[in-house]
Amino acid sequence: MATCRTLRKGVQSKRIATIGLDGASLMTLRFYRAGAANAARLVGRLVRGIAVLAVCVVCSREACCSPPGPSAATRVSQTQRLMGVPWTITVYAESAAAGDVAIAAGFAEVERLERILSDYDPQSELSQLSGQAPTATARPVSDDLWRVLKRAVEIRDATDGAFDPTVGPLTSLWRQARRSGRLPLPGKLAAALEAVGRETLIIVPDNRGVVLTKPAMRLDLGGIGMGYAVDRAVEVLNRHGITAAMVDASGDIAVTAAPPGTAGWKIAVAPLPAVGDGTAGRDTGEHLLLTHAAVTTSGDAFQAAEIDGRRYSHIVDPRTGLGVAGPAAVTVMARDCTTADSLATAASVLGPEKAAAVIAGVPGCAARFVSMVDGRVQLSQTPHWPSQISQNPR
Repeated sequence: MATCRTLRKGVQSKRIATIGLDGASLMTLRFYRAGAANAARLVGRLVRGIAVLAVCVVCSREACCSPPGPSAATRVSQTQRLMGVPWTITVYAESAAAGDVAIAAGFAEVERLERILSDYDPQSELSQLSGQAPTATARPVSDDLWRVLKRAVEIRDATDGAFDPTVGPLTSLWRQARRSGRLPLPGKLAAALEAVGRETLIIVPDNRGVVLTKPAMRLDLGGIGMGYAVDRAVEVLNRHGITAAMVDASGDIAVTAAPPGTAGWKIAVAPLPAVGDGTAGRDTGEHLLLTHAAVTTSGDAFQAAEIDGRRYSHIVDPRTGLGVAGPAAVTVMARDCTTADSLATAASVLGPEKAAAVIAGVPGCAARFVSMVDGRVQLSQTPHWPSQISQNPR
């Protein structure tokens, strides 16, 4: 167990460095250039290239489409480590003091939710619930845990189990495999798979209760809890009178109204490096001008493991119990971060073709995929992924 409360541990696939600028907030990943190399190095360059798909957010008067206008709003930005990763909240407030108060309240909300949703903290509500399995009757849960579990079950059903909140036994086993560099033993993998699946978790709307049916099961909300916390932090900022804000949980990002004098928050999906002869995988990059939207990237850029000559992501496929084969990454836009976070995880498991069909059915949602096919970078996107600067998906 980790000594700190986290939803995810270590360096994240969505990790970004935050650099404060005058009148702007820039979040970016290191960009790697690639030269000619053999096939093995092609994969290495792709992995590093995937990192740049993590969203780069730029909000500045010069960068946005609308010309700057006079405004009394004060920009305030603070960073704090929560849920195992750096969180940055940027707001435009009537004064620096008002911005500080709102941001402090936003961070406090995330801390509160961490004590509910963490699967690393043995005292969290989630861990305590998992420890009661199996339950003969429905166990009542808090409003927040109920909302997350309910949404997780909806995403599970919409993705045919590619996203599953009962994946805890498999994620624990896969973490051990990544540390040891060896695939799980067949017997242990079979036992973990037996404790995972839709029949192991039953939600009871009548009393907002939860039934856990298997003794070895363990709930894991790592693919949705952080997105939910981002959304709740945005709600807290709204209650403090903040209308223009960005909450960034190391790549799980939500924005509200446009900053003063701009048309929106400018989100830059950074270009991939050239591969091989300089033509395969070349991408000019693009920008998204968003208000009241969320965007997140999942992939194996930082948490990959190579076992028996094959590259695996830290994201576990609930159907096999193994990490998703890489290298690959997906960026998802949605109306809320809970949806973007969970669908990005599910899309990593499903792959571009099946994931695109699922995402096409979710209002306000779009996605972009990158993977390696026959030694070459392949890009694809859903029909509603903007081809140029756009305000709000769909």
